[in-house]
Amino acid sequence: MKKSEALKKIVEQARSGDLTFPANIQATLEIQEALNCPDCGIETAAKLVTKEPMIAVRVVAIANSVAYSRFGGGVTNIRTAITILGFNTLRSVVVAVAMRQLSQMSKNPQIKAMIEKLWLHSAHVAALAHLLARKVSKIDPETALFAGVVHEVSSFYLLSRAEEFPSLLEPHQSDKDDILDEDHEIYIGRSVLHQLLAPKRIVSAIETLWYGARATPPETLGETLLLANDLASCSSPLDHRDVVMVEQTAATIDFPFKETSLRQILTESDDDLQSLIASLAN
Repeated sequence: MKKSEALKKIVEQARSGDLTFPANIQATLEIQEALNCPDCGIETAAKLVTKEPMIAVRVVAIANSVAYSRFGGGVTNIRTAITILGFNTLRSVVVAVAMRQLSQMSKNPQIKAMIEKLWLHSAHVAALAHLLARKVSKIDPETALFAGVVHEVSSFYLLSRAEEFPSLLEPHQSDKDDILDEDHEIYIGRSVLHQLLAPKRIVSAIETLWYGARATPPETLGETLLLANDLASCSSPLDHRDVVMVEQTAATIDFPFKETSLRQILTESDDDLQSLIASLAN
């Protein structure tokens, strides 16, 4: 089956409501649904998280990262970690764990390696979006973090289906194929975001990646996410650009901001950035 045919098949499944996740990931997403309930408080959230060790470990790790250590550091329990992070970041962690679980579903070494690289790329973008939100665009950094975590959901889902549809790993063959494949991937991305219960604001921000242009300095969530994606030197495995080109492009992005510059902000905040990337990626 050709790549375009495989994408059409998955789009058909999405339209019929058959875009489903494996059982263990579905269980993780049920926690996400519970967190969205207005009656869900910190005690309830702590009990839910405690039942899922992978989520619990990530929550405590992020609460102890440099980016959040201003609250005192040394966090050793779930309730305190959730209090520090807030529910927006907690939702990011839940979705992050779901994506990490996808890498364990495939027995194909090539696919597993691609999913691992895709997650590392997502961790870089999420951490950069969090930093840019705090330092530049002055929007909610936890929302920016969530947007960064989920911005490649369509790619994660497609890679999770690559054993069934090996042609999904094939590069685009022509400009026409590129446009058709991109349209299908965008539709699949919207469907998966719906499954993840992503707020409309997050969906709109990710659509900026698909349709928008870089703004310097960024002001909106979408512009912040787009800049974070461009700054990420760790590229997506589905990005067909040369890896060296991606790194060089990321390194040259700069603009003046107030009494400093973007490059200076990134340099001064590198410890925070690397700590958050590590706590997300590991």
